[in-house]
Amino acid sequence: MPRFTRRSTLFSGLAILSATAAPSLALAGATRGRRPTAHISLDFDAHFVKLSTDEFTWRSSQTASDENTSGAAQAAHLPRVDEATQKSKLDRWNSVQTELQTIDPSRLTPQHAEDYAVYKFQIETLIADQKFRLYQRPLSGDTSFWSDLTYLTSGSFHTLEDYRNYLSQLGDFPVYFEENIANMRAGLKRGFTLPKVVLEGRDASVVSAITDTSEANPYYAPFKKMPDTIPADQQAKLRIEAASVIQGKVVPAHKQVLDFLRNEYTPGAVASIAAIDLPDGPAFYQSQIREYTTLDWTAAKIHQIGLDEVTKIKADMMAIKAEVAFAGDLKAFNDFLRTDPQFYAKTPQALLDRAAWIAKEFDGKAAQYFGRLPRSRFAIVPVPDDVAPFYTSGRGGPGIYLVNTYDLPSRPLYALPALTLHELAPGHAMQMPLAAENKSLPPFRQNTFISAYGEGWAVYCERLGDEMGMFHTPYERYGMLSYQMWRAARLVVDTGIHSQGWSREQARQFLLDHTALSTHEVTTEVDRYIAWPAQALSYYLGEQVIWDARRKAEKALGTKFDIRAFHDTLLDLGSVPLPVLQARVDKYIASGGQGPYANDS
Repeated sequence: MPRFTRRSTLFSGLAILSATAAPSLALAGATRGRRPTAHISLDFDAHFVKLSTDEFTWRSSQTASDENTSGAAQAAHLPRVDEATQKSKLDRWNSVQTELQTIDPSRLTPQHAEDYAVYKFQIETLIADQKFRLYQRPLSGDTSFWSDLTYLTSGSFHTLEDYRNYLSQLGDFPVYFEENIANMRAGLKRGFTLPKVVLEGRDASVVSAITDTSEANPYYAPFKKMPDTIPADQQAKLRIEAASVIQGKVVPAHKQVLDFLRNEYTPGAVASIAAIDLPDGPAFYQSQIREYTTLDWTAAKIHQIGLDEVTKIKADMMAIKAEVAFAGDLKAFNDFLRTDPQFYAKTPQALLDRAAWIAKEFDGKAAQYFGRLPRSRFAIVPVPDDVAPFYTSGRGGPGIYLVNTYDLPSRPLYALPALTLHELAPGHAMQMPLAAENKSLPPFRQNTFISAYGEGWAVYCERLGDEMGMFHTPYERYGMLSYQMWRAARLVVDTGIHSQGWSREQARQFLLDHTALSTHEVTTEVDRYIAWPAQALSYYLGEQVIWDARRKAEKALGTKFDIRAFHDTLLDLGSVPLPVLQARVDKYIASGGQGPYANDS
């Protein structure tokens, strides 16, 4: 998902995040290495481990498959999402929060103190989302409760049980859809919907699952080729059962939501695009800022940071314009980049091929920058046709890099290296598997995604590409800077839309004036920010924290600084709030620059 940018010294205030952003997180590592062992209680450790383990096991059963669970084992059922279940979730998390308050983090071992800080943030954001009833908007910029279910088809299919569980999930579609529709109807009643302007075309992903024949349905895909370990007669029975459940359960469920979207939800959706105009809007938007940035900063502060950074990056872009001897102004240069055929692939396969080439080029450089690489591999595939028109240029996660081949004149090749570094490796499709493979982390750190860290890391990887020699022309470096500008401009646009009364057109024009993004991509991006308040803020702010931490480590360690050890230290964390990242880097510096695998044989 996920995604986001950087300069070396964006704002010195980030150095005191632990004190200003999330005070409860500052304790992670604040006293690490200085607590007398006698003051550490194994009872507190055991209490915390049991509390967090029990809750996360339960939490994992409460969500359906999505883009971050590719290759996961098939569950036996889809989760319940009705109002009673939502209340039970809030009650559970409130109870957990109360119990967390009985645990003194200063008496935990250093590792568990860090775990505590991460876990406490997770619980706080889960509670906030429940209190604002975010489940009444089970769709955002380019995701939805129905289209996310297609990721079920990329789960594990190795055994008869996998297929039986999958069929059981398909049988749950009617109830799951009915409960989500009921939640959306409740949101509709109180004016808590997506804005009407961003709902246009969102029914395309519903229509694709309404087919005359089961074999043409996307949910039939796992049955087209089945493992030889399942006997032929069993395969035949499973295919018959699949055809029946798709026509009897899956298709009717999609017809129901299609009717609801077209005749009830979209016509009744709110007109305003601003989050602050939703019920309890200012508090809701501030809660989303904290969730996605892990900071308690105001929208006004973030807006100004964005404006300041846009000015800095513009100077770098002007330098490249001069390097290629382009005579016009920056707007004319961006228009040239948007329209000249030399910068665009002629066929979808050509775009996919170039992405694969860039990925392999990184493979040849990886050992110079990373000490540990994931065992998990990945596929490069086109974004499905039904969501491609309003999907981002690319999306990466465990095992997959989705490249959008829709509307090729909006997919510039000069931006593809930065996109691939972000979404694939060393970005999302590398960071997330490394976390999942890190058995020293508790499951709630292996298998969750905190946007400020995950997107901040991915945007850091884009600029790292310059250092790695991944950009071979001034235009490719400009593509990276355009992405940096895009993420800085997001700080301006997101806060402008949701807190300062900006119009959709005003937001579009700001991106068109300051980036080389295509007109189509600017439109889809602005609509994504409208539909997903504050998520776009995580990228640039997260990246800045990482760059500031790196510069701090380089200055402190001097010749002892090892880029591989630094990167391994960050990737060893899993996905964490930014103050926890800073605390870990401080510990890395105190150790003399030893990475997490320094003692491995």
